[in-house]
Amino acid sequence: MSVSLIVFLAIAIAVLAYAVVIYNNLVRLKHNIAKAWANIDVLLKQRHDELPKLVEVCRQYKQFEETTLTRVIEARSKVSDARARRDVPALGEAEGMLRMGLGQLFAVAEAYPELKANEHFMQLQTRISSLENAIADRREMYNESVNVHNVRIEQFPDVIVARMFGYSEKPLLEFSTAEKADVDLKALFND
Repeated sequence: MSVSLIVFLAIAIAVLAYAVVIYNNLVRLKHNIAKAWANIDVLLKQRHDELPKLVEVCRQYKQFEETTLTRVIEARSKVSDARARRDVPALGEAEGMLRMGLGQLFAVAEAYPELKANEHFMQLQTRISSLENAIADRREMYNESVNVHNVRIEQFPDVIVARMFGYSEKPLLEFSTAEKADVDLKALFND
C-alpha cells in the first residue's frame, strides 16, 4: 500500500466519522424537540381536562357572563384541535385566545364574591394558574430546543448532513400579538 492511499483512507475515515458525529447530534436535537413538545402536550391535556370543571362552577352562578364562558370554551376547542394536529403556529394563536379568555374569566369572577369564595373555584383557579406557569416554562424549553436545532441545520458543515437527511427548520411556539398586549382593564369591567 502506498503512503498516498493510506493518507487518502485516513482522511476519508476522518470525514466519515465527523459526518456521523454531526448526524448523531442532529438526531439528538430532533429528539430534544420531540421531548419538549411531549412535555407541553401533557400540560395542555391536563389544562384541557380542568377547563370544563371551571366553566361548570362558573355556570352555577346564573348571572355569570355567558359570553366570557363561551370564549373560553371555543378557545379550548381550538387549542385541542391544534394540539391534535401538532400545528405549532395555530397552537400559539389558539393559546393566546385561551389565555385572554381565562384572564377575562378570572377578572369577571372578581365581581362575584360568592364565586370567589367557592372552594372548588379557588382550587381550579390555582390549578389552572399553575398549569399556565408550567406551560410557559415548557414553551421556553421547547423554543430553546427548536432554536438550537434551527441554528445547527444552517451552520457549516452541519448544513450538508442536514440537507442529505432532510432536516428542515422547525417553527417556534409563539403566542398571538393580542396575548402579548397590555390588558385593557377598563374594557374588561365595562362589559
